[in-house]
Amino acid sequence: MIPAHSRHTPSDRGPPITKQLELTMAAETTLIILKPDAVQRGLMGRIITRFEDKGLQVCGAKMMQIPMSLAQTHYADHKGKPFYDGLVGFMTSSPVLVLALRGVGAIAICRSMMGATFGSQADAGTIRGDFGVSNSFNLIHGSDSPEAAAKETGLFFREGEILDWTRANECWVYDLSGDEPE
Repeated sequence: MIPAHSRHTPSDRGPPITKQLELTMAAETTLIILKPDAVQRGLMGRIITRFEDKGLQVCGAKMMQIPMSLAQTHYADHKGKPFYDGLVGFMTSSPVLVLALRGVGAIAICRSMMGATFGSQADAGTIRGDFGVSNSFNLIHGSDSPEAAAKETGLFFREGEILDWTRANECWVYDLSGDEPE
């Protein structure tokens, strides 16, 4: 038997606006970059599909060639490390797809879906585990904390490029019957 709070009928129009607002308040936005190797190998659609299939919302997307200055700013924490110049060169060598993804727990979910940093060590079922073997070309970048996500989305998206919008299927992605979206 399906609990009454979980029953939906075709006539449902989605959760009341107050529940949608609670979901928006509970959701976090994270930055994802599909790196030059993912773009050149034609993996963009397959990777985005994984995030959408999981229930994450694409709220910003931009195909771009990262300028040297932006790559240097983005990876400033790695300056002085042996791999820094190669990383900056790689990230500016070819177009990338920059995404803003939103959902409850989006940062941790994306990090888990990405897998270990090195494709050769990433578990099967993760993006890097399924599509990568290289320890240099690792397909994808994802913010690792709410603070990093806020900083990184600010670097790659201008005001108005990350949209607040409600998907029609939100009540099928999250259980909105309680006090907090689940």
